[in-house]
Amino acid sequence: MNDCLPYHIPALLEPSMEGLSIQPAGRYADATFGGGGHSRAILERLGPQGRLFGFDRDSDARQNAPDDKRFTFVHGDFRYMRNFLEYLEALPVDGIIADLGVSFHHFDAAERGFSFRADAPLDMRMNQNADARTAADLLRDISQKDLEGLLRRYADLRNPRRVAEALVMARQQKPIATTSQLAAASEPALDPRRVKKEMAQLFQALRIEVNSEIDALEQLLTSAPFMLRPGGRMAILTYHSVEDRLVKNYFRSGRADGEVQTDIYGRVQSPWKLVTRQPVVASEEEVERNPRARSAKLRVAIFNPLSESK
Repeated sequence: MNDCLPYHIPALLEPSMEGLSIQPAGRYADATFGGGGHSRAILERLGPQGRLFGFDRDSDARQNAPDDKRFTFVHGDFRYMRNFLEYLEALPVDGIIADLGVSFHHFDAAERGFSFRADAPLDMRMNQNADARTAADLLRDISQKDLEGLLRRYADLRNPRRVAEALVMARQQKPIATTSQLAAASEPALDPRRVKKEMAQLFQALRIEVNSEIDALEQLLTSAPFMLRPGGRMAILTYHSVEDRLVKNYFRSGRADGEVQTDIYGRVQSPWKLVTRQPVVASEEEVERNPRARSAKLRVAIFNPLSESK
């Protein structure tokens, strides 16, 4: 594995490993392989009979794959993980981990268009080999109403309507095709007291939409019961409130919509037993070492089809 690549420093690594409770002969899936930080930690805890499958829709991540016969890299979107694991005859697994944070690689590779810190084409696709729309395509085609709704869902902006109006007005004059054009078009509509923070939120919202990140997470969650053995564990690290709320509600209810179902005695029916009743967050020491861990929240649950959530 190339440890020199500035790909991603995993947040909450030790709590994640504790939550997964790695079994030496177990089978595990890393839904977001990236730089391989979590995968490397899992492999350190696996014995000779253990297996690990690392998934990433970015083909660049393959260069970080370890030369280890216990490890299999899969270039694919984690929303289809169940299909891949079935094909590989690797079901059921003992644990799944997903770190939903964007890697250093994506932020720092200017040509990806994830950051306003450098001028670049407004791409934002996690998988640049995919025939999918870019952020520039999205801003060209989306209606003002839908853009405002997107910003309300995925960004913490003081005035999302004003930002949507500004972007629509700007595109009428000239297509918004680069990160600097997006920054220039949106800045007058942002809260002057927190321009950089709101700019980051705007870029985040567009990235989430371009990559269908919430839909992908919903599919991963709802397919997990078909991938995990009874007693298997799922650990998910989220970085913004929309993701965290979805994971929290799913583990509580067993449903993507978060709707709680009860039996005749009023007891909540869920196939999940919470390991972390409150999300685990990074210590001050970890944040100092890895500032991007500041917003990370870890939730872990055990799959038990017959359990009743208390």
